[in-house]
Amino acid sequence: MRIGFFIGCNVAFNRPDLELAVRFALPRLGVTLEDIEGQSCCPTWGTLPSIDLAGWCALAARNLALAEKKGVDLVTVCSTCYGSLTRARNVILSDAAVQQKVDALLREVGKEYKGTSRARHIVYFLLREVGRERIREATQNCLQGLRIAIQPGCLTLWPRRMCQEGEEDPFHPTALKELCAALGATVPYYSRLLDCCGMGGMRSTDLSKSLILVERKLRSIKEEANPHLIVTGCSSCLLQLDMAQEFLLTRQRIHFKIPVLHYAQLLAICLGADIEKVTAMARLKADYVFARIFG
Repeated sequence: MRIGFFIGCNVAFNRPDLELAVRFALPRLGVTLEDIEGQSCCPTWGTLPSIDLAGWCALAARNLALAEKKGVDLVTVCSTCYGSLTRARNVILSDAAVQQKVDALLREVGKEYKGTSRARHIVYFLLREVGRERIREATQNCLQGLRIAIQPGCLTLWPRRMCQEGEEDPFHPTALKELCAALGATVPYYSRLLDCCGMGGMRSTDLSKSLILVERKLRSIKEEANPHLIVTGCSSCLLQLDMAQEFLLTRQRIHFKIPVLHYAQLLAICLGADIEKVTAMARLKADYVFARIFG
């Protein structure tokens, strides 16, 4: 099974340990990762998507065209990349006027996008292409006894009509829960499961509101689920939930800390990766959690 690896700016610049985790885990599950040379920003919300529809779609299409030339789809661990690439593709394929502009822009750089390659989110890719049984067999229920609170991430859920491989019911997401359960973990419910973590444009433009959102979510997680770990499928949520706890702790707005991992990191650890290497950039270390599991 071949898939192109769309790393994305967030991971490349802020969490290269997450890239290491993907490169460790997927080949051990029978997935061949194809490097996509020349990939660029997806581009993220707040940049071209806000000011230039055709420019946004052309840049996204250029990334997809690079994958298309290799005959693969793109897998990403970033929900922003997934959302931007998926929505841009939807616009291109449904709006002839935009498609003409995109085609013209791509011709200027010697590229063509026919619409066959698409973005895949790693959570849905693992669930639907690799499968829970293969993950369970490869990891041998290694997280039995561990409680995990999940954070699906907004852009993996909405808009449902564009996220065709997404949840059957975005108001009751189950994909990430099923993947964590395949590792042997227990995944309790908490009432603010669907709440935004406050990352992205909000954190960039109004930090105080962003922190209110993440504080509410963290309190809900702690009080209702009391997990050993928070696990997300989104690199932006990973950054926010990890960094914000440190900020809130120093200001005495919370009095607890819960390590945060991306599912790809958790999967890599269960497959035998060096914990320090695949979580090297984490502010809140999870070593003590895994010491209980692995001894």
